[in-house]
Amino acid sequence: MDSLDVAPLSSQTDFPAWRDAARRLATNDIPPANIVWTVGESSDLFSADTPLPAVAPGVTLNVPREFIDRAEAVICHSDPARFALLYRILFRLRTEPNLLKIASDPDVMKLNEMEKSVRRDIHKMRAFVRFVEVGEGEDKRYAAWFEPDHFIVERNAPFFVRRFTGMAWTILTPKGTAEWDGETLTIGPPASKADAPAADATEDLWRTYFTNIFNPARLKVKAMQAEMPKKYWKNLPEAALIPDLIKGADRAAREMIERMPTMPAPHHAKVQEKYWSAKEIPADAEAPARSLDEARKQAEGCRRCPLWRDATQTVFGEGPQDARIVFVGEQPGDQEDIAGKPFVGPAGKVFDGVLDEAGVDRRITYVTNAVKHFKFEPRGKRRIHSKPNAGEVQACRWWVEQELGFIKPDLAVALGATAALSLLGKAIPVTKMRGEVLTRDDGLRVFITIHPSFILRIRERADAEAERERFVADMVAVKKLMAG
Repeated sequence: MDSLDVAPLSSQTDFPAWRDAARRLATNDIPPANIVWTVGESSDLFSADTPLPAVAPGVTLNVPREFIDRAEAVICHSDPARFALLYRILFRLRTEPNLLKIASDPDVMKLNEMEKSVRRDIHKMRAFVRFVEVGEGEDKRYAAWFEPDHFIVERNAPFFVRRFTGMAWTILTPKGTAEWDGETLTIGPPASKADAPAADATEDLWRTYFTNIFNPARLKVKAMQAEMPKKYWKNLPEAALIPDLIKGADRAAREMIERMPTMPAPHHAKVQEKYWSAKEIPADAEAPARSLDEARKQAEGCRRCPLWRDATQTVFGEGPQDARIVFVGEQPGDQEDIAGKPFVGPAGKVFDGVLDEAGVDRRITYVTNAVKHFKFEPRGKRRIHSKPNAGEVQACRWWVEQELGFIKPDLAVALGATAALSLLGKAIPVTKMRGEVLTRDDGLRVFITIHPSFILRIRERADAEAERERFVADMVAVKKLMAG
């Protein structure tokens, strides 16, 4: 029997050490079955007294960047066999360069399953961490207890730094702790529930907030429990409200429908009169703006197509003028039309969550739509979205091109077919070309993907979740394009 090589790792998520050991072993052609992976001070019969071999001279080990990115996620999984799985795939990639594209391969299937589980756990942590205020005055800080399935604390901590930069906080979990003092992020050892702080007054705020955002008309109990599994309820202050809210949902939905206005107030007419006379203005009457702010002001009185007549107001883009990425959607929805801001409705919430999960910094993004007015069909007391036609998209390219001209982004992301038509001037089969990057005549790169509202229209929860995972992967690809 061949002797075993012991590959020691200092922690459960020590990816640099795993990568170094894997490189040494693979270049020396040591098969996966001959390796034992250990973490910390192993109490096993194996020891690491014999050092691993040096990288074999003259041997090149090339693997796809995709594998490295996915391995960094999978190493956070709690399955002890993950180290061996990753090395086995690495070992095979030397002679099977297209291995990751074979979805039916058992190793690839396991890799996909582990990666999906880690990403879901990261998403749940971001959704269900609840901070409690501890201390007073200069000693005041915030602490939270969470129970993840995997070793995701270190990988997820930068998200909480970005989200809660201005406050000192600690997240305690059985798989590690993360502490932020306002300047430095520290990853520490596992904690116990006894270390977690007691409830405070902020829990009442959570309960009030949850009660106010609860929409009985959209209640689907099974879907809610799938998104908010019961195992998290014990640590969520709002969870105690759920049974009563479900019980009274039917009555609350009827009352909510009775209170709904038939249409939003037509205050847009006064806005239009401020800029235009009663006479129709030709579509080419506007002079190009001299700044993004001036373009935004001009767009308030836009009459380039008939959509202004029924919409509440123009919904222009938002974001920094030096944004590196411009996301272009289709058109404002009902909530955007009333608020006057893009991406604030249900699809916008999906979009925000996916960007956070993919690690795309919102501070470098600008969001806008191909069409700046809400196009809809009245149906009773509701306004049902209606897709803009090619003429309306063409008319509104005047504003989109000015936005792009002032911002000068490195990349534009077309969220759906209407956005692609606006950015590229031609119809694009989004399903077929999803994930591709096209370059315009002016040099601007355009990344093709779906609109987040597509996810909301999928009825089957499993299918919707799978589509959301694909959208997350698209945004990860966008992040890589910016990094590269």
